[in-house]
Amino acid sequence: MRLGWTIVPKELTYSDGSPVAADFNRIMCTAFNGASNIVQAGALAALDPEGLAEVGKLIDYYMENAAMLRQAMLDIGLEVHGGTDAPYVFVDLKGKSSWDMFSKILEEAQVVTIPGAGFGPGGEGFLRLSAFAPRESCIEACERLRTAMAP
Repeated sequence: MRLGWTIVPKELTYSDGSPVAADFNRIMCTAFNGASNIVQAGALAALDPEGLAEVGKLIDYYMENAAMLRQAMLDIGLEVHGGTDAPYVFVDLKGKSSWDMFSKILEEAQVVTIPGAGFGPGGEGFLRLSAFAPRESCIEACERLRTAMAP
């Protein structure tokens, strides 16, 4: 389950001067009845001191996975972005097709990556690696990626 917030500044207006917040509120009230009680209770628990400590542990765990993925790609000699402030590593394929590399890695290493083309035209030529996996799976994926993507 997910719970999020959106802030629309009251000062934000359309070119005709009408407030964006009014339209956003109308859309949200029409399409969304609010988060369920259990989701709200979970969010409150995540924000208490014990919950924040647990969230911190999870963040550390996945960021360690991201660091492993990042280092594996650097070891191969690839340029990478991310993996330091978010649990995703973007691998620069230097003009190669993201779908072709996705297929190659899937077939040769049995590792699922995310083709950058799925993020729009600016994502083509990149792969996204996600650190959201158990540590053992991440270690194995790094080994397989080093083998499949070695120069």
